[in-house]
Formats: sequence, C-alpha cells, structure tokens
Amino acid sequence: MKDLEAQAQQRPSIDRQALLALAYDLPTAWNAGDTRTQQRLTRILVQEIVIEHDAETNQVIALIHWTGGRHTEIRVAKTRAGGFPEPPSAVEVMRKLGGPWPDRDLAVTLNRMRSQASDGRTWTTTRVRALRERLHIAAFDPAALTEETISVDEAASRLKICVGSVKRLIKDGVLPATQLMPSAPWQVPVAALDSDAVKIGVRAVVERRPRNFSVLQENKALRLPGF
Repeated sequence: MKDLEAQAQQRPSIDRQALLALAYDLPTAWNAGDTRTQQRLTRILVQEIVIEHDAETNQVIALIHWTGGRHTEIRVAKTRAGGFPEPPSAVEVMRKLGGPWPDRDLAVTLNRMRSQASDGRTWTTTRVRALRERLHIAAFDPAALTEETISVDEAASRLKICVGSVKRLIKDGVLPATQLMPSAPWQVPVAALDSDAVKIGVRAVVERRPRNFSVLQENKALRLPGF
C-alpha cells in the first residue's frame, strides 16, 4: 500500500485546465500530425463503430460511439463493388483443403473466406468434421507431411518484419510459398526462411525502415501526463 502511495506521489500533477483545452486544440493537432498521430487520436476519441445495413434504403449505417457518451450516425449509399470473386462453396473448399489441413484450421479458413453453410451459421470444428466425413475425405494426418510449413503471420514473426513485407517477398518470388486455392492462407516452408535469397530480401526490408523505427514502434499509444 505504501509503495502505491509513493508511486502516486511521484506522478506529475494533472493540469485540468490544460487537459480540457486539448479539446479545442484537436483540429490543430489533427492537421499538424502525421497519419500515425491521427490513428492514435482516433483510438482515444472513438470507442467503437457499429456498422449496419438498411435494406429499405439500401444504405450502410455507421454509428460512431465517441468517448464521453455521444453518438454520431453516418449514412452512405451502398453500391455493388466489382472485381471481388464470390466466396467459394464449403464443398469446394473441403475437397481442396480437407485432409492436408486440420479441421480447426479449416473452420477458421471457411469463416475468413465468408463461405457460409446452408443454414447461414458460422463454421466450427465439429461442423467441419461432419462435412468432411459426409464427403468421405480422410482426416488430417501430421505424419503424412513431407515438410514443415507455417502461416504468413508466423513467418513475419520469425523474420521480424511485417506481414505485408512477407507477402511482398512471396509475390516477388523471393520467399517460396503455396496457396492451395484462391483466398486460402499461404503455406510457407520453414526451411525457406534460412535461404540466402530470403535473408537478402529481409535485409532490404530492414534497410528501408526509417532511422527512428524503434522509437515509432515503442510510441504506438498516446500517453497523457499523469496517466
């Protein structure tokens, strides 16, 4: 208890008037800051955004819940976007991915692809297993794997670069990876991470980073005095 009191006394005092004045300086701070600063301000000011569809007016409704309890409703006419393929059917996904992938990963992939079941419910491991057995597809066998593969997210973590950079290395042919069907997650061979080509590609990614990259990473959250 004494330690907590001592820490509280060491904190800087909060100037309430200066803190409230930040609300009036917000437009100036927003226009003066870069994109990262604007993102940090948004995280503080906005608690959540609820998106709904008004079928009668064919509008997308965005309800913004601001910090402090106020709400703002924005309506935008819904237009049909072109160039996006229709979600694959669950049977198609199961025939191509069932067996090489565990049921749990299949459930995650089906939901990510927006491939809904006939009843419109989301996919679970149990529902995937039932469909796989109905199609007479063998279960995943870890012993049948010829090489160890990982996801793009795991590859980014091991290479210490962002996911976007990993996908760019795959697109450029630097990092070999396989995708069993469009929209399916990439599978990256673990052995490929240690190749000379990948090491050179990762080095080029790191060299393109700003000099204050480590500071920017540590300063993702906006910190106010006294908090």
